[in-house]
Amino acid sequence: QVQLVESGGGLVQAGGSLALTCTASKSIFDVDAMEWYRQAPGKQRELVASITRGGTTYYADSVKGRFTISRDNAKNTVYLQMNSLIYEDTAVYYCSALRDSIIFSWGRGTQVTVSS
Repeated sequence: QVQLVESGGGLVQAGGSLALTCTASKSIFDVDAMEWYRQAPGKQRELVASITRGGTTYYADSVKGRFTISRDNAKNTVYLQMNSLIYEDTAVYYCSALRDSIIFSWGRGTQVTVSS
């Protein structure tokens, strides 16, 4: 079982940037995809970005052009660079690992708060 730990959240003003990190306890080399989700108060958890083993990326329309996902298999780490943050980006951000189309591990999340 891979354990995931997110870090890098915090309070930032609108227009600012944050860089989130997800560190895995084991190798993520054979994980099909690593994903970032977020959940705002009173809303469902939504997929923000994902990156496959081969490096193919996906972004939700709401973050396209502002967020960048990347992975470093040698460090068992996935990153989410968030630029031009807006109030609506405020949420708890979760990292997850996907194999055979099934999410088999979640992190505990890191809070991102954007002040308007």
